[in-house]
Amino acid sequence: MFLGPLRGERSERVFRGGFMNPVIEQFPPEWLFPLWSFALLLAMMMLRNAEWSRLKAPGNLNVLLGATTAVLALWLIRAGIKPGLDFHLLGATALTLMFGPWFALFALGLINVCVLLWQGQLAAFPADWLLTAALPVTIAWRIFRFVDRRLTNHFFVYIFLNAFFGAAFAVGMVGLAATAFAAASGAYTLSYLLEEYLPFYLLMGWAEAFSTGMLITVLVVYRPQWIATFDDARYLRR
Repeated sequence: MFLGPLRGERSERVFRGGFMNPVIEQFPPEWLFPLWSFALLLAMMMLRNAEWSRLKAPGNLNVLLGATTAVLALWLIRAGIKPGLDFHLLGATALTLMFGPWFALFALGLINVCVLLWQGQLAAFPADWLLTAALPVTIAWRIFRFVDRRLTNHFFVYIFLNAFFGAAFAVGMVGLAATAFAAASGAYTLSYLLEEYLPFYLLMGWAEAFSTGMLITVLVVYRPQWIATFDDARYLRR
């Protein structure tokens, strides 16, 4: 229905909030312009390339907003070891497989805005959106396109590579990027992040993979019309 088939030591700088939601006043000043520039460029690409007319179809907008709300709830269930070193499920791979990359970016952008407004840190939106939305969505979409073009169109290939592996790999890459971001900003030392922060992403990758894989499997069985990247004729009826 929704889209149809698509081809140890802390410095004085601290982070607090969501996955890696920085306090804007603690950014190195030279970071602000490039971060906002990249975010605005990405937003323009999203507005230009997303097929917004599809939201006019009955139920499509409800499915998108419902999925966005569900992922927002996951973002609010978090654990952390230090201010800003928090963990929560991303949901980026699931949104990408359900709606394609541009609508996934849009949904995650809404989630970022809601979380940052609640924390009073809306000015940190570009860094957060690029790190927790653009990066994992790009990775999930590239994995899907590679699997779709190069491998056999098989149900289990779709589920295990796109949903399970794609989700775990995307979270791992976000973990590396978040570690580099926090270290480069001076919020925490690199040695502390490598020992006390990054290893948790290996564990969270399993949780992200399991939840995404199970969700996509259930939706493919009961609501395949909600999965834009899945086509019954290609994956099941051959």
